[in-house]
Amino acid sequence: MSGSASWIVSAAGAVLLLTALRDVFHTLWHPGGRGEASRRVSALLWRVSRRAGGRAAAVAGPLALVVVAAGWAVAIVVGWALIYWPFLPQGFSYSGTLDPAQRAGFLDALYLSLVTLSTLGFGDIVPVDGWLRAVTPLEALVGFALLTAVVSWISQVYPALTRRRTLALRLAALRGAEYPADRFDPATTAHLLSDLAADVIEVRVDFVQHAETYYFHDGDGDASLAAMAGYAVDLAVRGQTSARIEVRTAAAMLARALEDLAAVLNQQFLHVDTDEPSRVLRAYETDHAGGSRPARG
Repeated sequence: MSGSASWIVSAAGAVLLLTALRDVFHTLWHPGGRGEASRRVSALLWRVSRRAGGRAAAVAGPLALVVVAAGWAVAIVVGWALIYWPFLPQGFSYSGTLDPAQRAGFLDALYLSLVTLSTLGFGDIVPVDGWLRAVTPLEALVGFALLTAVVSWISQVYPALTRRRTLALRLAALRGAEYPADRFDPATTAHLLSDLAADVIEVRVDFVQHAETYYFHDGDGDASLAAMAGYAVDLAVRGQTSARIEVRTAAAMLARALEDLAAVLNQQFLHVDTDEPSRVLRAYETDHAGGSRPARG
């Protein structure tokens, strides 16, 4: 491989590597959770699972985490392999049992990249060029950082799901108890509505920071926020007709929180042709209840 071609291949590997790392950064550490590749993969698996029907939707979210993490790892391994490949074998030292002339293909570059990323460090192929000796340890650091990041990602997703399902169960309990707003004192009612507003705001933030949680199916029962969001809208509407200012204020807070939640759902996932919160939330319910309209990423 000529000198210019070598650097072109290595540059292509660097571009692939940086693209993968950019998606990791935007998915895991950007406040808006804007990793495009991870979001597109999650949306695609969600659409496929809904068309498949049955219990497929229940595994779409967890499967998306696995596929995205594996995609990151593959892209990083291949990117580093492309960086190494043009400089095999002349830029590396081989153990006595290996013939350098027979260990200079792309598969050998993949092997070197994989053992370096996983920090195995067998030592049978070792860089000797100065810049390669400086660059190769960086891959091991990237591998360690990727493993840590994926574990952190998973540990952040499931608490977000817990908050969403807890809010749904609170709403279901209120509905099941046939919450008599006119029989509670205004302070109790205002406090309850304010707490619900705070929970809705927290869920909205979760959808922004952890967009992949949208594609986790909660089922069609009381633990599904998609099924219970309409009841939250009813509570906000009823509360705003109260004669007490503190109840109206708390109900207005809940209504605004639901509007913001609907806006995030519509902008990032549903893309329905309306800004009316109640209609967006109905579309959300349909999308998570096996309706005919698939979500779009």
